[in-house]
Amino acid sequence: MHRSASRLTRVLACAAVPVILTVAGCSSDSGKSSSASGSGKKSPSSSSSAQSGAKGSATLEKVAFAKLPDPCKSVPAKTVEALVHDAKDKNGTAAKSNDLANRASCSWNGLETDGTKGSQYRWLSVSLVRYDSHASLGSGNKRAEEQYNKQIELAKTTKDAHDVKVEQAGGVGDQGTSVVYGIKKDVDFFNTTVIARTQNVVITLDFNGAAYEGAGAPDQAKLLQDAINATKEVVTSVANGGTEQAPSGAESPSGSASPSASASPKQ
Repeated sequence: MHRSASRLTRVLACAAVPVILTVAGCSSDSGKSSSASGSGKKSPSSSSSAQSGAKGSATLEKVAFAKLPDPCKSVPAKTVEALVHDAKDKNGTAAKSNDLANRASCSWNGLETDGTKGSQYRWLSVSLVRYDSHASLGSGNKRAEEQYNKQIELAKTTKDAHDVKVEQAGGVGDQGTSVVYGIKKDVDFFNTTVIARTQNVVITLDFNGAAYEGAGAPDQAKLLQDAINATKEVVTSVANGGTEQAPSGAESPSGSASPSASASPKQ
């Protein structure tokens, strides 16, 4: 009886060995499977997120200009003096809303009287708008180009404008266009608008003239050439005054139309 019990114990012990090995084997396989899964390919969601993040970062181009120059100094004093004789304020009148990080403008006007030969009125203004790169809106250059095209359309559709002529303005920034037209008020106003884009900045320069009291009408071809030359100087001013790098992602204003191209002189 004692020997039977001992034999039964040995049989049960031997029978238990494969069960333990089997369990151990399952545990080992499970660990390997888990490890293999962790070191294998990333899940579709992780891969998609990584690709999306990489794509988003790639589209955020660094902008060339992080700030704008002082608009009233963007046109050299000697140019202001040559274009706007007897300017009321040679230093210019800056807009109250000027923000050199995004948007700024300045204007000059003057009435030159030459006795019985009459008077010549001139009005000059410059408007600057800067764009940053934005993840959902595009690169600063692309946004500036969109605004550049909008400014051309605004100039072409100026209220009461007649004899509108649009031409490319070569050598003015990355893109340049001139819009010439006339407006009849108390006298004939000869208007010239030059729109230019240099990298992520849009420049709109208006130069207008009118004659009073029998003075000869302004030479529109000269007005245009003077406006183009002045715009080139503004482009240079932007390049010299906005070279610090701006952080990407900050949204800037969408821009605004240039000042009225037919302001009448205040006497």
